[in-house]
Amino acid sequence: MRVFCLFISFFLLSSLAQAGVVRGRILSVKGEALAFANVAVKGTTLNTASNEQGNYQLRLTPGRYELVFQYVGFRPHLETVRVAGGDTAMVLDVSLTPENYQLREVVVRGSDKDPAYSIVQQAMQWRRYHQREVAAFKARAYIKTLGRFTDVPGKILGLVKVGPDFKPGIFYLSETVSEMSFRQPNVVQERMISSRVSGDTKGISFNRASAGRGLNFYQNVLKSGFSERGFVSPIAANAPLFYRFELEGSTQQGNLLIHKIKVIPRRRTDPVFAGHIYIVDGTWRLHSVSLDLSKDAQLNYVENLHIEQIFAPAPGPSDVWVMQSQKVTVGFTAFGFKGNGFITAVLSNYRVTPTYPNRPAPTVAPPAPPGQEPDDAPVTRETVAQVKKQKPKLDGLSRTVRRQSRQAEARDTMSLGKLKRGEVMLVEKGVNERDTAYWASIRPVPLTREEQKDYHVKDSTEVIRTSRPYQDSLDRKRNEVEVGKFLLTGYTYSNTFRKRQWYVAPVFNIINYNTVEGVVVNPQATYTQRTDNRRTWSVTPSLRYGFSNKLLSPSVAASWQLDAVKLSRLSLQAGRSIENFDPSSQLTPFINSYYTLFKNRNYAKLYRRDGLALGYQWEPLNGFTVQATGSYFVRRELQNTTFKLILDQQGRAFTANVPVNEERPGGTRFGRSEALTTELTASFRPGQRYITRPDGKFNLGSKYPTFLLTWRQGIGGVLGSEVRYTLLEAGIRHSVNLGLLGTSNYRAAAGFFPGNPRLAFMDFRHFSGNRTYLTEDFSKFQLLDYYRYSTADKFLEVHYNHHFNGFLLNKLPLLRKLQWQEVASLNYLTTPAAGHYVEVGVGIEHIYKLLRVDFYTGLQSGQRVGTGVRLGFGF
Repeated sequence: MRVFCLFISFFLLSSLAQAGVVRGRILSVKGEALAFANVAVKGTTLNTASNEQGNYQLRLTPGRYELVFQYVGFRPHLETVRVAGGDTAMVLDVSLTPENYQLREVVVRGSDKDPAYSIVQQAMQWRRYHQREVAAFKARAYIKTLGRFTDVPGKILGLVKVGPDFKPGIFYLSETVSEMSFRQPNVVQERMISSRVSGDTKGISFNRASAGRGLNFYQNVLKSGFSERGFVSPIAANAPLFYRFELEGSTQQGNLLIHKIKVIPRRRTDPVFAGHIYIVDGTWRLHSVSLDLSKDAQLNYVENLHIEQIFAPAPGPSDVWVMQSQKVTVGFTAFGFKGNGFITAVLSNYRVTPTYPNRPAPTVAPPAPPGQEPDDAPVTRETVAQVKKQKPKLDGLSRTVRRQSRQAEARDTMSLGKLKRGEVMLVEKGVNERDTAYWASIRPVPLTREEQKDYHVKDSTEVIRTSRPYQDSLDRKRNEVEVGKFLLTGYTYSNTFRKRQWYVAPVFNIINYNTVEGVVVNPQATYTQRTDNRRTWSVTPSLRYGFSNKLLSPSVAASWQLDAVKLSRLSLQAGRSIENFDPSSQLTPFINSYYTLFKNRNYAKLYRRDGLALGYQWEPLNGFTVQATGSYFVRRELQNTTFKLILDQQGRAFTANVPVNEERPGGTRFGRSEALTTELTASFRPGQRYITRPDGKFNLGSKYPTFLLTWRQGIGGVLGSEVRYTLLEAGIRHSVNLGLLGTSNYRAAAGFFPGNPRLAFMDFRHFSGNRTYLTEDFSKFQLLDYYRYSTADKFLEVHYNHHFNGFLLNKLPLLRKLQWQEVASLNYLTTPAAGHYVEVGVGIEHIYKLLRVDFYTGLQSGQRVGTGVRLGFGF
């Protein structure tokens, strides 16, 4: 493959060496540089864009060409050039004139006072048509991403010192060239063929041309990644509820009449854009957009965001338009860091399969009588009603369109091969091995002086920066001991040159207190060794000691990443440990210590475990993951050994270290128990999308839920094992995006123990409850007692959380500025002992961007059994 890629590079360079270059600068009539202006070769699929300084370059084979220079809000400019061969250069500077948009009589139907509403109404009605008019396409995408810091704090939150890697200036600069394909309804695949990251010759950019498809204004709601909420398109089906429109004027560009419409949010804090959209008269498609999002739209860690898009007709006889270029610029502020950046994309070399290949450009011809329209009848502004008859085709696409998509896909499959099902992006091996001559020949957007300097400085000093003396000097700075690190995040000691590090957990995890062991000191450090191919192994030795029961508990945990593509991992646990009867308990050491010392509540019930466990995780097929575990443990009962505390609550006493359970009214004591168990868990996520890179596989998720099956088996009579049981369980989990209404997350599990199980209490199926004001996970039970309804029988557990993402609170003037977001929860459990137990909760999240507070009510068999407030992280 590497030889093949080198051959392709040689072929490209050889062919381009015979071409000439047209370069220059694009300015306004005032002499201001027009950044990211578009330059296209008329009648072809070739185009490029200018850089931040307005400079452009376009490499063309010898011949005569007409170049079209475009910038949003400016009149297109046509220049005829003759390009000579032999790698000659032609300098052509261009000045663009602001478009003269004049108000005139606009002949469209509508009753609003401002004609902009009638124009937008037409665009809204034809939105679905234009969203589906392309059955499939292939294109080449060039993407450049740049991020720079303008201000860097000394410490984060005043506690954690910022490392020497962060300083003002460019912190990230990368370029990529990809081949991308699209076919209806929304299948996007991409093959990265070139990548360059400033200062990292082995680095591979995370640029994705397909990510830009999320900013499709023909969709009702756009997901930007900068907010939990989507943003309403100015031509969405319900756009007039969110926007006011003003027609600022119209202008004739060739045979096209372009309307410039100002987009104004009706409410400042709605998830909406402000700026301008440009609509083509008659076809009512987007010509270009220039829109902004501000902090009022509740962007996360981003102060502002600006989007510009330019569209143009695709090659061919059909009236189909495609995006030529897109620019997204951001200004950000987060934890004291300030900066800005941009992502610019230039798409060219389109090969388009239209959905309706025989349909010519729209005209103003009168409609045919209903039911007598031919299949290739022209689209007119009068036939909006007839489009509804085509809706099945627009929604699901006809068999003919699907066949056209498949034929186009087969015809246009790149010589580099075809991607697999679910593989949305393939990064070729050797993409980062291109030299500067290659990039100078293939880069459509020239580098600015700042970018040239960044490449030169970082690339020329990379050998020094990756050398051991330099890395050791940085490590000495990074490895400085700070109180804030020990308290909040833990301490990391790194040896960057050898790709290894030690991590020590925060103090609150090392020192804790419980009534079984008293003061507990649990020093543990994780050693991690990384390799260039993303394979890692780590080991965590632990030496736990309880000062009251004088028990030393040494243990070790280790894991090996065996295959970065199949995501296979081997794990080992061995030694002695002190465990909670509920392995997924929300009682962290810190929470339990606080409630024990200050509230007289020793909620956590613990037991001793000696033995070992081996686990193996593997993804044999995309979306299908298998995890197998085998263990042998000797479990021993423990008793309270101390009753010391800091604040004594009158009339409240500690309870015995024995869980109280409804199914074991006689008690859950077990003395000593040996157990040999195996567990097999399989999860399947249909339609899982993923990226394949030389350093591994990255799963992106799916629109479908994840299905889970678990089989846990207690094996009796082997190695002295005293347990004999089977647990069978099935589950489902998913996250559903409901647009402006927010996001719903749910998970459910049902299972049973067949026959007559023989097991100890820690082998029961537990349901993570909570009796404190603090919670580690809002997706679990919040009022349920910790062990009362653990079961060795059948069960059904359901959890549902809906994040409204500000849908309600943003409508209240006094709460808008706080940017709080509302959330609702429902938890359900049924077992033979619990009956029907329900928790209903409402809450507020994003308080100070970090916290969440919920109020819950618990019901059992229709009777209220408790209420409570829970505080945790919610961001």
